[in-house]
Amino acid sequence: MPRPLGELEDAVMTRVWQWNRPVTVREVLEDLQQERSIAYTTVMTVMDNLHQKGWVRREAEGRAYRYTAVSTRAAYSAALMNEAWSTSDNPAAALVAFFGMMSAEQRDALRDAFRIVGYDDGTAAEPPAESAGRPPATPSAAPSAAPPAAPSAEPPPAEEDSAERGPEAGR
Repeated sequence: MPRPLGELEDAVMTRVWQWNRPVTVREVLEDLQQERSIAYTTVMTVMDNLHQKGWVRREAEGRAYRYTAVSTRAAYSAALMNEAWSTSDNPAAALVAFFGMMSAEQRDALRDAFRIVGYDDGTAAEPPAESAGRPPATPSAAPSAAPPAAPSAEPPPAEEDSAERGPEAGR
């Protein structure tokens, strides 16, 4: 189960998830700078940390990297909800309390989700493999809810400081 993302990690991952394409540190930096003052090296460090934690994969492009999400925001949210629920000493009571907090729109979304997975009549015995936390059966299936178990033993090449790259090297 992944740990919840920190505030800056979440801000970076939100952009990676929303843009749904490979992104550079420079692109994320420029977007973040619209709402806060932040240094290139800070964004670079956060993206490297997300890579080390398995949330993004990266490919070298010249002297920079392009980062891509390993999982979806929906899978991340589902993993957090599952962890919170599974650590309860009374999972049924936790669900009842959670359902009591839901808005009408959230309850509608829950009903829709039950229909999608085949639980609309309450007779389904077991959820499909993908929704039970098992790996997808095919490569085309949805990404897994959690990042890879462990980073490789060999450290990835370090991204160079922005001062050494010049203004356009990160693009």
